[in-house]
Amino acid sequence: MVTENMSVKYAEAGPASIAADPEISPAELRRTSISSWLGSALEYMDFTLYTLAAALVFGPLFFPNADPAMALLASFAAYGSGFLVRPLGGIYFGYLGDRYGRKYVLIITLAMMGVATLGMGLLPTYAQIGVAAPIMLVLLRLIQGFGAGAELSGASLLLVESSPHGRRGFYGAVVAMGTATGVLLASSMWLLLSQLPKDQFLSWGWRIPFLLSIVTTLVALYLRRSISESPVFEKIKERRAALRAEAKQQSVWRDVADAKKPFLVSLGIKLGENGSVYLVKGFLIGWTVSVVKMDANVVTTGVMLGSIMGIATVLLTGKLTDRFGRRIVWLWLSAFQFAFTIPAMLLIETRNPVLVALVFVIYIGGPIPNMYGVESTWLVEMFGSKRRFSFMTTVKEVGSVLSGGLGPIIAAAVVAATGPGWIPVAAILMSYAAIGWISGYFAPETRGRDLNSEADAC
Repeated sequence: MVTENMSVKYAEAGPASIAADPEISPAELRRTSISSWLGSALEYMDFTLYTLAAALVFGPLFFPNADPAMALLASFAAYGSGFLVRPLGGIYFGYLGDRYGRKYVLIITLAMMGVATLGMGLLPTYAQIGVAAPIMLVLLRLIQGFGAGAELSGASLLLVESSPHGRRGFYGAVVAMGTATGVLLASSMWLLLSQLPKDQFLSWGWRIPFLLSIVTTLVALYLRRSISESPVFEKIKERRAALRAEAKQQSVWRDVADAKKPFLVSLGIKLGENGSVYLVKGFLIGWTVSVVKMDANVVTTGVMLGSIMGIATVLLTGKLTDRFGRRIVWLWLSAFQFAFTIPAMLLIETRNPVLVALVFVIYIGGPIPNMYGVESTWLVEMFGSKRRFSFMTTVKEVGSVLSGGLGPIIAAAVVAATGPGWIPVAAILMSYAAIGWISGYFAPETRGRDLNSEADAC
């Protein structure tokens, strides 16, 4: 009776029938989980290292001739260059993932990100090689961004497609736990090394975390090579001839046009989550240090403690989505993200170290990882099996450009033009949160959908 009731409850969640759980052993699922966790940890360790360096180091080292506000803007412009190629990487690797498999793509993207991050740690500064230094920094960001265009989407997709349908929310949240782990590793190393004398930190100390990222890369690559392909993709291969014939007649953009609602609400969900991530972890850190004049260690400590909190809460959030649904959990998190913005800015304005650190603890331990934990599963279930990888990467990377790429640059430009006031910054943060909530309101509940179905949620 319990099983029957649960099946009815899941069937009501989406238009497709309920599939049997994937035929994958617990040991294999654990390996896939660890691989996805480490891969997402690497991406967010790379991202956090870059944003911390962009906010605190890259300005004087790579753009030394600009005033502090313009140096911060230049650092984030170089940072934003990686987002220009992320949609291209997402579309390219999404196509490869739908055609050749999720595992194949994830090995390539992981290697690209790891090599680019290592290269940043070895990069000469402006004082050593002149204008070639910022040019090389941008080139490495382009490589990193092209690979990152499919990493998180692919990791979520492979793990959710391999999970029991009643625990997809939990396993999808493992990817979000990886992002929190990456932030924790990066902020912990940065906080430790920033205790060095300033001249030593600017000379060589900042490079150590970038160089150590190669360890995570090698371990994740070893694990990723040993995991099995997604069971859903294995079934797709059985229909490969028919799919190929159809794919020749219809491009991914035509498929997007045929799936307007799931694509648009997914894009809005991504904007809501991603805008907060990059504005808080990127711009707000630099703004708090360079404009509000808070000690960088205070902010980094808040980021580190928030990451620990995020690791502790994200799997619980995943379980809540399995019990109550993706949509309702998302709406509550989006509402909190919106409501917390003005109190957060007022707390930063107090310049009290404890209160400033608390802002970053709450943001990075609460809505940021947990919204991604919901999204990680929700977007996989939103699309049918035919174009799932392509759709996810397109949504995520277009959303990343519009929020993560442009958001910090817009915020930095507004501050440079209008002065140090916090109201424009709060308005940008709240706008992204509102987009996320509205999109979630109109999005379908997808808990329990058959992932083998070619139909999109509607």
